[in-house]
Amino acid sequence: MNKQTLPIEHLVRLRRIRGLARLMDTALRIPGTRVSFGADSVLGLIPGIGDFGAAAVSLIIVNEARRLGVPNDKLIKMLVNIGFDTVAGSVPVLGDVFDVYFKSNRRNLQLVLDHFGLDHADLDR
Repeated sequence: MNKQTLPIEHLVRLRRIRGLARLMDTALRIPGTRVSFGADSVLGLIPGIGDFGAAAVSLIIVNEARRLGVPNDKLIKMLVNIGFDTVAGSVPVLGDVFDVYFKSNRRNLQLVLDHFGLDHADLDR
């Protein structure tokens, strides 16, 4: 499947994945810097459950990728990204800083886009 033959339903799902990844990883920018963060970082501030709640939301992206036909090896990489983010993010204070820089949802979005041979600009069309 290439860019020209990608069904519109796939594009809709890919745009949904991109929106969720943006919400979770880069929705907010610290003024005067290039540092951005999202709901993943904010949820991580809630002791005990925040990182696991963020991981649950991140699994929606993996499920959408599965439904789009992304192969198992890439799905496993996506799960590893979420697991690493969840475990490292759960460390008090350092984990909150880690969450700002390790953007597992953006990484997972890129895995999906690479699978289809697309880039972010292709989703804007």
